[in-house]
Amino acid sequence: MKKRVLITGAAGFLGSHLCDRFIKEGFHVIGMDNLITGDLKNIEHLFPLEQFEFFHHDVSKYVHVAGNLDYILHFASPASPIDYLKIPIQTLKVGSLGTHNLLGLAKNKKARLLIASTSEVYGDPLVHPQAEDYYGNVNTIGPRGVYDEAKRFQESITMAYHRFHGLETRIVRIFNTYGPRMRLNDGRVIPAFMGQALRGEDLTVFGDGSQTRSFCYVDDQVEGIFRLLMSDYPMPVNIGNPNEISISDFAQEIIKLTGTDQKVIYKDLPQDDPMKRKPDISLAKEILNWEPQVSREEGMRRTFEYFKTLSLEELDKREHKDFTQHNRR
Repeated sequence: MKKRVLITGAAGFLGSHLCDRFIKEGFHVIGMDNLITGDLKNIEHLFPLEQFEFFHHDVSKYVHVAGNLDYILHFASPASPIDYLKIPIQTLKVGSLGTHNLLGLAKNKKARLLIASTSEVYGDPLVHPQAEDYYGNVNTIGPRGVYDEAKRFQESITMAYHRFHGLETRIVRIFNTYGPRMRLNDGRVIPAFMGQALRGEDLTVFGDGSQTRSFCYVDDQVEGIFRLLMSDYPMPVNIGNPNEISISDFAQEIIKLTGTDQKVIYKDLPQDDPMKRKPDISLAKEILNWEPQVSREEGMRRTFEYFKTLSLEELDKREHKDFTQHNRR
């Protein structure tokens, strides 16, 4: 019989790519999503497959899955500032109640559970690059705290189940990831810049542009997650690309890539926006034999080709316009 895996947040950007990977690996995939931020278009190509099924469900409520389960990947959570600033309570609930429900399910099914944590657990870091033994610098009561603290609690309760119940758990700390199926209006820097370029708008940088980010292409991220799930390592592992770039320099790369002649304009930096973000991936190299393979130049080319296929209606969306260009993730 095929091994069965439950993937929450299955209709989201990263969750949908994970569904593709596990289908390719021969698993029976059960996707689950409440579609608050996910989009069925991301997984509609899987609906005809016998080895895929989908449940429209909020994991903050009791989760039931019939039959055996071998693995659970918990990726249900708003992941961009535009989303978690709009739905802060739901963000906290999916990280706390949702994680608790899935830990209980994993315990009942004797399944291995991998949770999607984030580089945001490091906050605005005082250590650079960020390694897994750094505890972070997080404002618990700031606007970003609803996401940061949800993820930190998620790690804590997962380790409690691992230590107290002997549950097989894995924790991936995801750094900035990009690629096809990102939403143009989700508030993250890459879709924001590319959307502006395609609409002929000036590129908006918040702060002086000296803040840095490190971007990992989605295929590399999925490979790292898969290797971690199949490993025997229960502690957090950074998965990201350590090739760091300032936001100002990145804006110039986007202008060159898109062949546009827009200017770069500068606005005030949002509260608690991290000034540095770069993963130390020494641990992933050591225990997973993993490191990124796709260069930023190649990954951005693929991503731009995807965005160019979107309709004019999608390009012209202006919802949440006050947040759409925040260089936060």
